Amino acid sequence: MFTTPRTLTSHFRRQALLLCAALVAWGGVHAADPPGSSAAAPYKLRVVGGLAAINQYTRQEEPFWSRELSRLSGGKFQAEIVPFDRAGVPGNEMLRLLQLGVVPFGTTLMSSFTSQYPEYTAPDLAGLNPDIATLKTTLGAFRPYLEKALREQHGVEALAIYVYPAQVVFCKKPLRALSDLSGRRVRVSSSTQADFVGALGGVPVLTSFSQIVPSLTAGNTECAITGTMSGNILGLPTLTSHVHTLPVTWGLAIFGANQAAWAGLPADLRELLKRELPRLESAIWAESERETAEGLACNRGAPTCTGGTKGAMVVVPASPQDERSRQEILASTVLPRWVQRCGARCAQTWNQTIGPARGLLAAPVK
Repeated sequence: MFTTPRTLTSHFRRQALLLCAALVAWGGVHAADPPGSSAAAPYKLRVVGGLAAINQYTRQEEPFWSRELSRLSGGKFQAEIVPFDRAGVPGNEMLRLLQLGVVPFGTTLMSSFTSQYPEYTAPDLAGLNPDIATLKTTLGAFRPYLEKALREQHGVEALAIYVYPAQVVFCKKPLRALSDLSGRRVRVSSSTQADFVGALGGVPVLTSFSQIVPSLTAGNTECAITGTMSGNILGLPTLTSHVHTLPVTWGLAIFGANQAAWAGLPADLRELLKRELPRLESAIWAESERETAEGLACNRGAPTCTGGTKGAMVVVPASPQDERSRQEILASTVLPRWVQRCGARCAQTWNQTIGPARGLLAAPVK
C-alpha cells in the first residue's frame, strides 16, 4: 500500500500529539497531596536535564534535582529528572516544547538552534573561545541579549547556562599543527566547525556522535572533533594517535522554564532556585574545565588520570602559529559565513554584544 502525503501528515500529527501527551503526563509540576490530606506531601517538579552519561549530568544536574533540592528545602520540595536524550524529546524541538509548556522545565543545547535561531549560537562559534576564561567573557557579553530574547520571543526564562568540555581534534596520523589537517577528512558536528576545518584545507564530514568510531574504523574519516574526555570514553586512544589541545568549540546548554510554569511555582521555591541554580551553573563550569584537562591527561596516559582510560597518545599543544590561524580563520571565514547564513540581524546582534567585547566586529551582509 502506498502512503500519500495526506496520510503522512496525519501520521506525523498523531506522533506529535502522542509525544506531547506523554510529555505532559511526565513533565508537569504538581503538589502531590489534595487539600485536606493529613500530611502534605512534598511539592514535586519534573525536569528534563542535559545529556545522559556525561559527568555534568551524573555528577551535577542529577544529584542537585534528585537529592540536593530536598535537602535544601528541608523536604518541602523534590524533583525528578531525566536526561533529554532519554526522554524521547527531539533536541531541536526542546525550545518549542518549553514555549508551549509541554516541557515546563528543560535543558536545550544551544547548537540545536542552528537552523531556526542561528543568532543564539553566537557565543560558541568555532575558533572564538580558545579557553574557558575567554568563553566566560564571550557569554557574559551575550547573555543579557539571549535572556531577553528567550523571555520576550519565546516565553522562556533562562535560569542557567551550562557548558560542556572543550571539543578538540583527534587524528590517526601524526599532527604537528592545525595546518596539518589540510587534505584530511575530519568529523565535525556543526556548520561552524565545518567552516573552521575547511579554512584549514581539511574536508569536513558531518557525523553524529554515535558514528565517530565506525567512521574512523571504516576509514571514512581520519580525524574527529569531539570532547577530550568523551573521546577517551569512546576509545579514541586506541584508534587515533594524536590529539590537539586547541578548543575548536565547547558546547553550551540552557536550562529554562516556561514562563507560566515558573510564575506558578510557590514563591519560596522560586527564591530557592534563584539562589541555588547559579551555584549549580558554577559547579558545572568548574566540572567542564576539570574534565577538559583530565581528558587530555587520560589520553596521554598521565598518572593524574582517574576518570578515564589511560592511553598513550601524543598531546599536541597549541603553538603561536596555531593561535594566529585561529584568529585569522575566525575573522575571515567563520564569522562572515555565520553572518551570511544568519542574515543582517546576526551582524547587528554580534556588533551590539560579542563584537565590542572581543574587538571583532562583523561586516554587514552584502
